[in-house]
Amino acid sequence: MKTYTAKNLDEALKAAAEDKNVMISDLTYTVVEESNGFLGIGSKTTISAYCKKDICVFMKEYLQKYFNGIGMQADVEVSEQNDFYKVTLDAENNAILIGKNGQTLQSINNVLRSAASGEFKRRVRVLIDINGYKEEKYEKVCALAKRIARTVQRSRTDAVLDPMPADERKAIHNCLSDMNYVSTVSEGEGSERRLKIVYNPDKHK
Repeated sequence: MKTYTAKNLDEALKAAAEDKNVMISDLTYTVVEESNGFLGIGSKTTISAYCKKDICVFMKEYLQKYFNGIGMQADVEVSEQNDFYKVTLDAENNAILIGKNGQTLQSINNVLRSAASGEFKRRVRVLIDINGYKEEKYEKVCALAKRIARTVQRSRTDAVLDPMPADERKAIHNCLSDMNYVSTVSEGEGSERRLKIVYNPDKHK
């Protein structure tokens, strides 16, 4: 992460904002070093600072370096909206990157999220999609969840879905949020975390 040194914090922030061509309010910063000098002479402040654009650039370069390392040609696009980062990939062999049931894609997603979160010392929310795979997967798991939820409504018996990634659980949760008499609850740990569709007699319009 780039650092900036100036006479005081305000000047350091101004330098960082000008360098990144953003407003000071767009910066996230940490004071790395601060010295008062002698009788106020020679005082200086050093900060590390970044903006959302830096996170996008980091993730794109990180993935490009990965693909160059394995000798695979891939186009990488990163976009940000409301602190959520979407990465779109298009490679020579998308099927290999997706893997069985999307497991390879999920692993790449986890590695990138960890790398970005570690670099910027914050939780970075990121989703990698390849040729619309994730959007299609959301449609499939939501359609299945709706069918199961209707069974739960009729039978008043809870149902547990197979383990799935957090983004797919969230898609189902949002999909079923307006359905009468059913609620969703996550249970389990790690890769075994799954969604439970429960009968809720108090939930209705």
